[in-house]
Amino acid sequence: MGDIDHSPLGRDVAYPRHYDATLLYPIPRRLGREAIGVAAPLPFIGHDRWNAYELSWLEPGGKPRVATATLQVPADSPHLVESKSLKLYLNSFNASRFADADAVRARIEADLSQAAGAPVTMAFGLPPFQLADEATCIDDIDIDIASCDSPDATLLTADPGDVVDETLASALLKSNCPVTGQPDWADLAIRYRGPRIDRAGLLRYVVGFRDHAEFHEQCVERIFVDVLARCAPEWLSVEARYTRRGGLDINPWRASDGTDPPVALRTLRQ
Repeated sequence: MGDIDHSPLGRDVAYPRHYDATLLYPIPRRLGREAIGVAAPLPFIGHDRWNAYELSWLEPGGKPRVATATLQVPADSPHLVESKSLKLYLNSFNASRFADADAVRARIEADLSQAAGAPVTMAFGLPPFQLADEATCIDDIDIDIASCDSPDATLLTADPGDVVDETLASALLKSNCPVTGQPDWADLAIRYRGPRIDRAGLLRYVVGFRDHAEFHEQCVERIFVDVLARCAPEWLSVEARYTRRGGLDINPWRASDGTDPPVALRTLRQ
């Protein structure tokens, strides 16, 4: 395990020819959390749900099998798993023989749990697409943007005299990979009960991530911490569903303790 600079991300790496669990590259979550003042005990619960679209292995007789999978990493695990290393790891199954699908699932769960430092679960298949959304989209609000260099938490305000229970959504969340600089696109959903959040200010804040460099998980935790501190909701849930890259998409979710997790769904951009 190590820091970002020594990960395979942004490097030319030969694709593995055989199963290899050492390809997984854990990164301590504390590296991103220290930057936003998050320490134990964590102010949120949650998970990182990975959708894997490219999974294959060989039957004992050598016939290939193909599948998709959903992985779930708890937010309180000490490490996240770097995305390119996960892609390489899953590709290492391509030419390796396993007794059956259950053996593949058990191997992946064991390896990812070891890397993350907490129990990771896997299920074959993918969540269904989201066909309807009751959230209120804020993207059509007419606003001027002063800067997209970094998110400005001071833009977040709420009216304590107007308590609501609502879900706000935006498809305009974009940040950049801190290693490669490549864009990361996501659909953001913020569910909360509390003082009504100013929607124009929230949209300006979200657009402020546009040139910001941070991993997916860290962006969602930053949003959660900023909204919690600035808007003081009674409870809060933040989920981002990122678009697919390299056969994987990631969906971090962070919420107040006791909040029910969102239904696992995919957007049309995934």
